[in-house]
Amino acid sequence: MEMSRSPSQDEAAGILFVVSTGPGDMGNLTPLAREAMLESEVVIGNQFYLEQMKTLLVGKKVITSHMGKEVDRAREAVRLARGSRVAMVSGGDAGVYGMASIVLELAQREAPGLEVKIIPGVTAATAAASVLGSPLSGDFLVISLSDLLTPWEVIERRLDLGFQMGIPIAVYNPRSHNRPGNLKKALEIGLRHARPDTPVGIVRNAYRNEGEDFTVTDLRSLHEDDSAVDMHSMVIIGGESTRLLKEGEDVRGIITPRGYHRKYVY
Repeated sequence: MEMSRSPSQDEAAGILFVVSTGPGDMGNLTPLAREAMLESEVVIGNQFYLEQMKTLLVGKKVITSHMGKEVDRAREAVRLARGSRVAMVSGGDAGVYGMASIVLELAQREAPGLEVKIIPGVTAATAAASVLGSPLSGDFLVISLSDLLTPWEVIERRLDLGFQMGIPIAVYNPRSHNRPGNLKKALEIGLRHARPDTPVGIVRNAYRNEGEDFTVTDLRSLHEDDSAVDMHSMVIIGGESTRLLKEGEDVRGIITPRGYHRKYVY
């Protein structure tokens, strides 16, 4: 399997782009991702993400599937890419809880020599952080609370170590109908190590076409009531130096100073 970095209009048929679409709006789709989509003859992906990219699908063969069909989707993309220019669409960044890894695994096993290009994108964590202000300015941890592919005992251990580091934590897949209690368990671990008043931001539908909103709360309050969080939410839990971003008494968001105040006078 060969990998290279950017699409070219001169490429011969037989290439698989794994296209990161970012948080959902066309404004956050990178020029490289747009180019790969336009160059492709076939586009395959989750119906939710394809709907967001519909203006780029005109005249293409479009194959849709649903959540939980990732392996089947990746296998079909690899099969089709043996003789066509194929774009596998993945939300956020395909290499962060996305489709890149399973596509590369299957391509290596089932289609040696197939050219696969991973096209990067804006992650859900960085999109949500920008809505809140700047909560992830330095070191931070990214973790998913979905135990579908990772045992919960492993997630708990990682959370415990993460909170001990005192850095912000960006939480993917925080709460769902099938896993309603995982966020509360994670926050219980956080309360063992972090201040109860540690700022926490909840961002729903960051940079989606409609429904974006955010809430700023604290670790203790969210543990007491996490009903505002769902699978469309990104939860960012502050670190030791994280504080509220205020104008007067109005809370505008969250900031984690990077440390310039320790080196410069401003």
